Amino acid sequence: MSEIPSIRRLPTETINRIAAGEVVERPASVIKELAENAVDAGAQQIDIRYEDGGRTYISVSDDGKGMSAQELPIAVERHATSKLSPNAAGEWDLLNIATMGFRGEALPSIGSVARLTLTSQTANSDSAWQISVEGGEVGKVKPAPRFGLSGTKVEVRDLFYATPARLKFLKSERSESLAISDTVKRLAMANPTIGFSLNSGTRTTFRVNAQPKGEDGHLSRMAAVLGREFGDNALPIDAEREGIRLTGFAGLPTYSRGNSLHQYLFVNGRPVKDKLLHGAIRGAYQDFLARNRYPVAALFVDLPMTHVDVNVHPAKTEVRFRDPNLVRGLIVSALRHALAGAGHRASTTVSDYALGKIQSGGTSLPLQGDYRPSGYQYRPMERPDPQIQPLVDGFSAKVEETQADYHAQHRPDPEQNPLGAARAQVHETYIVAQTADGIVIVDQHAAHERLVYERMKQAMSGQGVERQALLIPDIVDLGEADAARVLSRAEELAEMGLMIEPFGNGAIAVRETPALLGEMDVHGLIRDLADDLSAYDEALSLKERFEDVCGTMACHGSVRSGRRLNASEMNALLRQMEATPHSGQCNHGRPTYVELKLADIEKLFGRR
Repeated sequence: MSEIPSIRRLPTETINRIAAGEVVERPASVIKELAENAVDAGAQQIDIRYEDGGRTYISVSDDGKGMSAQELPIAVERHATSKLSPNAAGEWDLLNIATMGFRGEALPSIGSVARLTLTSQTANSDSAWQISVEGGEVGKVKPAPRFGLSGTKVEVRDLFYATPARLKFLKSERSESLAISDTVKRLAMANPTIGFSLNSGTRTTFRVNAQPKGEDGHLSRMAAVLGREFGDNALPIDAEREGIRLTGFAGLPTYSRGNSLHQYLFVNGRPVKDKLLHGAIRGAYQDFLARNRYPVAALFVDLPMTHVDVNVHPAKTEVRFRDPNLVRGLIVSALRHALAGAGHRASTTVSDYALGKIQSGGTSLPLQGDYRPSGYQYRPMERPDPQIQPLVDGFSAKVEETQADYHAQHRPDPEQNPLGAARAQVHETYIVAQTADGIVIVDQHAAHERLVYERMKQAMSGQGVERQALLIPDIVDLGEADAARVLSRAEELAEMGLMIEPFGNGAIAVRETPALLGEMDVHGLIRDLADDLSAYDEALSLKERFEDVCGTMACHGSVRSGRRLNASEMNALLRQMEATPHSGQCNHGRPTYVELKLADIEKLFGRR
């Protein structure tokens, strides 16, 4: 009597359903696979329609080259594809992939869990041909009415009817519809020369026309997908290093969001979700945004096909780079270079928002508009202007000049300076300045916080931060754990200009502080540093967390809200802002000033 074998060969239908579990996760996955096939077929227009969040019906139509009657049965076979071919030696190279699809799994996987109908025609054929697959059962090829010149239409009905347990894992109709919309928009961004339309069964929710090749066409597609505000507030990116090219657009720091869902990444035209790339974007912006804010970006990485492996996962949304550090370094340096070249522009996107708030009585409007100060062009100052007296040198906020003294000494001409001439301080917090064609409102604490921060960075990269000794050391009581944590970093803090030493049980004596911070809240600084250090990875040095530490110091060493400034101090702050890169936003990504054009102000009062 023979033994029953313990190892069994799975039937084809079961194999296809296993593959479907990886390829067909949800309706959006189906649309992604079918639309990518249309892109590979050379389509110029792709039309997508779905109902009930994609559960009951999905169709994807294209005007690509189409398939013949002989090719249709092969197309629905597993691991059959037109996108791979052997070389002269008969070898199949999976590292040299130039198409969106290549695994030959999508159509048989979909057909194994749904009712699939595939209709296609070629330009030189007299008729179209159709084949159906239901739950893995393949039907016969039969003729069908022609539609257009060439192309393919794929219809999917009753998704997961053959595997009903999978239906329980689908989300609400709205959630699935949002996932479909996001998928189609990513494909549209990656393929600006192709037109896309998306219909939910009751209305067309998304439509973009084909754009010409080139940067202008690409930007037009980005604005059409992400909205005009992104086009107005985006910085162009174009950099290359060792055969790897990075292009696309990155939003200004003040045009940020509360999550990373608005970061679109593409590798060789393929939409991907890669932790390395998202981390690189985060690293480039960490100097400009708070931890709970995320930049908006659409970045395209193009590199030799042999330098990236797209065969990591059946869904093809993950990739593996041969040299990930090179790719990350390119993204960080390119983004930082673009942000540095933006100058003040980072803050000016809020002017339309401010006007919208006024006109609507507080209803939030999206940040938008390239609203630069009149005649502004950023030019870094090689050395400080001797006529500009820095605020950190101890100006008394109580000293006020008379109007006559002020005009006699300064005689300001608003047209000469991008941020104008200071006219008043409001609520001991905001500086109001007059420009050639409008006004500028500055948040004095936010602006000075950025100035101090940039000076600290410059000092650290040069000869180091100069220190000033306190006549009487400040004693800060932290408790044993926090005191020990801060004291363990004493040498690193000394490099940043902060000299501390133990003072009894659970207390710290602060003997020297960074000179450029002037008078500051030492107690608040030490407590905030203790909190920051408790949140850091103990293996990280303070230099690796440099931006956070310097940002904390700058915040406590800046001109506070509630401090009265005289005319010289206010104008000194404005001139320093004009000479300092990234002064458009504070260290947390909030704007430091808003500019309102005279024409816009007149609209508020019905003058135009």
